[in-house]
Amino acid sequence: LSLQTNQTLLQGLLTQTGSSSQTNQKTIQYIKEKISENQSTEKSINLFHCLNELNDCSLVEEIKQPLSSGSLSTESLSPAQWSALVFILLSSDQDLDVFDLKKYSNSEEAFLKLLPVVKASNKAILSGCNLAEKSCEALSLGLGSQFCNLTELDLSNNDFGDSGVKLLCLGLNDGLKNAHCELETLRLSGCQITDEGCGFLVLALDENLTRLKKLDLSYNHLGEGRRASLTSRLDSPNWSLETLEVEPAGQRWLTPGLRKYSHQLTINADTVSRQLKLSHNNQMVTHGEELQTYPDHPDRFDVKPQLLCNAGLTGRCYWEVEWKGRVDVSVSYGGVNRKRESLGCMFGENDQSWSLSCSDSSYSVWHNNKKKPIISSVSHRVAVYVDCPAGILSFYKVSSDSLIHLHTFNTTFTETLYPGFMLKPVSSVCLH
Repeated sequence: LSLQTNQTLLQGLLTQTGSSSQTNQKTIQYIKEKISENQSTEKSINLFHCLNELNDCSLVEEIKQPLSSGSLSTESLSPAQWSALVFILLSSDQDLDVFDLKKYSNSEEAFLKLLPVVKASNKAILSGCNLAEKSCEALSLGLGSQFCNLTELDLSNNDFGDSGVKLLCLGLNDGLKNAHCELETLRLSGCQITDEGCGFLVLALDENLTRLKKLDLSYNHLGEGRRASLTSRLDSPNWSLETLEVEPAGQRWLTPGLRKYSHQLTINADTVSRQLKLSHNNQMVTHGEELQTYPDHPDRFDVKPQLLCNAGLTGRCYWEVEWKGRVDVSVSYGGVNRKRESLGCMFGENDQSWSLSCSDSSYSVWHNNKKKPIISSVSHRVAVYVDCPAGILSFYKVSSDSLIHLHTFNTTFTETLYPGFMLKPVSSVCLH
């Protein structure tokens, strides 16, 4: 009714209480106040459509510009800005095709704010986002909704355990009974699930004719009997399951967080640049003033102050390092250039390596000579997580023993990866 075209048609029926522009501005202000009242983001969506009709995009533009430039930080968003972010993502076909929560935050708070986007997505990647029982309960309600579009759901590396799976299965029960449910892939790898939690899942799937084709329960503590029971269901006429992953399994995978994948780094002394000095039983590297007298070796970095570690990475690996000065924390293929000065001989400047550049003022990530600044405060302890088969490389800062996500590369690794480091003058790295 506030649109001028409609008011013209309704002349004589509506009482004029002021100019149309004044009325619109009052309406816009009132709608913005309602959006800022910290109500659920789902309730705010229609209000953004109202603002669109009134040609006011100011709230959306506050988020759209930093979002498109990659400089958006969700650490201090207001309720209205969270709602604007949800509205933008729901309007984007690209974001709804594959939604990765870590692009915005790896927190339960962010998940609950962005839940409408998760439900509207075709594929939701929620791995390693610190989701607990509260998230499972909210997601359970979403899975049971006829408006849920999910075909693939990745909840790997969240420590909600058996109690979270039980809540999740309530939604699966409702969702799988729904003819509109399209869920085909469910990943619960590394979620601290035991036989008890697996029992809830099997019961939910047994009771419903399901379209689920792929189930990943690897890196959990499932006993041999439960694994055999699951495997036998691959031949069940009531299951559409085509792929089941239950290995590796065991007690060690009940360790919380990514540290269950801890990988002990050892420096390959034959690769260390002469500009770098090893100490503390080769667990510390320093870029000093004097050149070291290392022997010639075909694997040594002769030009840049770099090094690689010994063992190639397989499966899932995690490590932490402390740093000072200006340091690149990297992973690289073994064939990276070591001998000649040229563009692309530093980690991150080529298509064979990926780097997190650390300085006292900022972080940035590099790959194939493309730089992306990371908006974050700085910690002098960082962590790296690699899932080689899945093509996932994530960098974190470690603050008060908590992991805060900085960036994730999603790619396909075609060769064996090795951890590596580059150190500027008066810099150091200590392995943990």
